[in-house]
Amino acid sequence: MAETRVAGLVLAAGAGSRYGMPKARVHFQGELLVQRAVRVLTGGGCCPVLAVLGADSEVVREEAPDLNAVDNPDWQQGMGSSLRVGLKTLGEADAVIILPVDTPGISAEAITRLQKLASPDALLRASYHGEPGHPVLIGRQHWEGVYELATGDAGAREYLRRHKPDLIPCEDVAEGSDVDTPDQLPMTLDAHPRVV
Repeated sequence: MAETRVAGLVLAAGAGSRYGMPKARVHFQGELLVQRAVRVLTGGGCCPVLAVLGADSEVVREEAPDLNAVDNPDWQQGMGSSLRVGLKTLGEADAVIILPVDTPGISAEAITRLQKLASPDALLRASYHGEPGHPVLIGRQHWEGVYELATGDAGAREYLRRHKPDLIPCEDVAEGSDVDTPDQLPMTLDAHPRVV
């Protein structure tokens, strides 16, 4: 039986209005948040890993020239448009694990946990103390439906609401908070010492 091919997708196109700058450009512990997200997905077994850029994409590319990235020309329409660009670009994967750029507390262990359960019909979501969070794994059989419903800033939310993904507990290996303001950034790592 062929091994399930799981791609990684980093959604990193937003302007970060509450943060004060695009989060893809935020430096933390010696790397950009977008580089960190790519590293975590790669470390968790995803291949290929693609970042979707938008606001200040040229600056991000200058600071991270090795980044495998595609631009979303419609990034101002919200996360849904970036998700559609990513799904359209990914190619032949059987499933994709999606990670927003502003979740630096996610670990490679959490990615691996979902990746090991991947299949073309899988629909999985990490959970933290019973609450759904990131990352999300979407099997290829769901891509068309996700693409059709991905509008505005909702991303895959409406599709997930309708189709009820299996929740995979990850609170023992990751911290799932997203970072909206600079003061929240260190807290995501302090909350869980195993996150690297």
